[in-house]
Amino acid sequence: MSLGKVLVVDDDPQIRRVMKATLVGHNYEVIAARTGEEALEKFSVEIPSLVLLDMNMPGMGGLETCRALRSGSDIPVIIISVRNTEKDKVAALDAGADDYVTKPFGMEELLARIRAALRRSPSGPEGGPHTFTAPGLEIDFEARRVRAQGKDVRLTPKEFELLRYLVAHAGKPVPHRELLQSVWGPDYGDEPEYLRVFVNQVRKKIEADPAKPKYILTEPWIGYRFAGPG
Repeated sequence: MSLGKVLVVDDDPQIRRVMKATLVGHNYEVIAARTGEEALEKFSVEIPSLVLLDMNMPGMGGLETCRALRSGSDIPVIIISVRNTEKDKVAALDAGADDYVTKPFGMEELLARIRAALRRSPSGPEGGPHTFTAPGLEIDFEARRVRAQGKDVRLTPKEFELLRYLVAHAGKPVPHRELLQSVWGPDYGDEPEYLRVFVNQVRKKIEADPAKPKYILTEPWIGYRFAGPG
């Protein structure tokens, strides 16, 4: 049984071959593309479960391709790059990527990242809230719907899981490591830049004034806290 359909986008034919052989051997279907333009064409036809996207490609680059994919879909996107600076990672996450893997990488690491990106199980504890309602913010966790300032907003899967976990622990500071491992998986914990980017993205979507957040508050040196009504 297939675990999902993966679109591999990389202009290096050897990398495409290795990735395809490994992924097929682990029960994934694979579609390959050499450029961002080709990736967008195949994406609209094949509707993959996940995209592995090289950052450096001729023509439409990885970041531009990621933005184009994200504008119309919340399918997980993992950026792959030889660059390893925080600036590059933040740029990829800001473009809409769910994760960032640096070349060279081990295939077991990549497979773990794919499993984490495809994970859809609720991240809140058993018996967590089904809804949240406050002035200017309504969340239906079962229907995965969010309405802020009287308008429907669309969250990516990771943004939604992040918000769900914070609301489930409303009023309590949630440490960075706990939040990363709960939303991305047990292999995470040392990627604070992920949280900065995703928290900023969620604030822009649900807060009346993202610069002065009312709901998602920063706990210096600890993590984040969701403040409920009152």
